[in-house]
Amino acid sequence: MKHFLSTDDWSRKDLERLLQLAGELKQRPMNASLKGRSVALLFLNPSMRTRTSFELGMQQLGGIAIVLQPGKDAWGLEFMPGAVMDGEAEEHIAEAAGVLSRYCDLIALRAFPGFVDWSKDREDSLIKALARHSAVPVINMETIVHPCQELAMMMTLQERMGAVAKRKMVLTWTWHPRPLNTAVANSALMMGTKFGMDVTLLCPQPEYLLDPQFMGAAKANAEANGGSLKISHDIEAAYTSADFVYAKSWGALPYYGKPEEEYEQRKQYRHFIVDEEKMGLTNSGLFSHCLPLRRNIKATDGVMDAPYCLALDEAENRLHVQKALMMELLGADQ
Repeated sequence: MKHFLSTDDWSRKDLERLLQLAGELKQRPMNASLKGRSVALLFLNPSMRTRTSFELGMQQLGGIAIVLQPGKDAWGLEFMPGAVMDGEAEEHIAEAAGVLSRYCDLIALRAFPGFVDWSKDREDSLIKALARHSAVPVINMETIVHPCQELAMMMTLQERMGAVAKRKMVLTWTWHPRPLNTAVANSALMMGTKFGMDVTLLCPQPEYLLDPQFMGAAKANAEANGGSLKISHDIEAAYTSADFVYAKSWGALPYYGKPEEEYEQRKQYRHFIVDEEKMGLTNSGLFSHCLPLRRNIKATDGVMDAPYCLALDEAENRLHVQKALMMELLGADQ
């Protein structure tokens, strides 16, 4: 049984097969390949694109999606082994996963980190606990990585660029009023390098580098696939001649769980916003973001409304890549 917890667990060949199938499904959206099949979607955090694309995607394949919000419309869950459950949680993931495995063919989870202790959150223990107790394939709808988002990113790039190998990708940090999850940045870094792109991670200072497990995976991907990985704190140098700019805000890990202290670092970096002047330094470069995006904070109106902005294309492609993923995990043919 195969899960989809991180793209790092899947080979490039397997990911390419998913993207090819997603492209075919985009041309012929409706089929009955998952008729009679079902997915349970567990949302511990808010969602718009992820929930809509998974629900609609399963419907378009003839199946059923069950949406649950533990702690709201379903019992609150405990994920830790050996827990003495005298708090708010009413049900352990061992039983929840066991029951849902008997009802459904897939289980998907969205569970953001706790923003208290990165040494614990970096282990991604919630989705690993679900996968451990589940008798059916598990899909990551965003934890400390966001693999479905980056499948959509790569599909969108291939649609616009064709072959992406050796094209210059800039993953740029952007300002935001508060420190956000590193999940999309972690996945974008690994996906770009896995497909042989020359990736530059642009951030204000070394404190904003990503966790070593993801930096290490990206470096290994680059070496294995003919790409490269660079780190830059120089905005002009990073943007110059870029073919693709991907923007995301994230918190500085040395200040994880200390938002007031972290703000003292980030408040001076509003100029990392993606604007027309910076995009003018690129090689007629494309731009994207996972959404949601705060306009004129992360990127200007001019960038978001430009023909080179792929954010809506990427959001649409979430639907197609996730349909391909569900079919792949269930061994379904078109």
